[in-house]
Amino acid sequence: MRLFIAVLLSDQCKAALTGAQDALYKSGYRGHYSDEAALHVTVAFIGEYDDPDHVLEVMETVPFAPFQMELAGYIGNFGDLLWAGVRADDALGQYVKRLRHALADAQIPFDRKAYHPHITLLRHAHGQRPFAEIHVPEAVMTVRSIVLMRSDRRQRGAAYTELGRMEAIG
Repeated sequence: MRLFIAVLLSDQCKAALTGAQDALYKSGYRGHYSDEAALHVTVAFIGEYDDPDHVLEVMETVPFAPFQMELAGYIGNFGDLLWAGVRADDALGQYVKRLRHALADAQIPFDRKAYHPHITLLRHAHGQRPFAEIHVPEAVMTVRSIVLMRSDRRQRGAAYTELGRMEAIG
């Protein structure tokens, strides 16, 4: 099964992001827009791995305190994928380092690319107006849980199912 570890977003963040998606659409951008329910920040992408219980056990060994995360106000891209930038205090970066170290020690595979927190808005994007002109409204949230998700590919995008979560301490 295809797995990833993520931060699920507050309703305020989702509303700001769907507003940015609406602005992209009105500006002529077409492609596959992420559903509101699917908006998240990936913490670690594991990919195909058939032992979610093992992943949850490892996640339990990496405690974290609640931390602040906010939408950074801009849209960036990885090729034809458009995303919203995310700012978080150093707690997110430190958590990701500790989690990746624990995953590696447990021999759980994960994407080892440099970590760049973002929220995917649009895949296979095409449009004429520079997307950098689109503003993402401000939204701030306190992250109190990290979740393990299963991703099932469907004809119209992926469907995500929560398999377990770690709550912040304190």
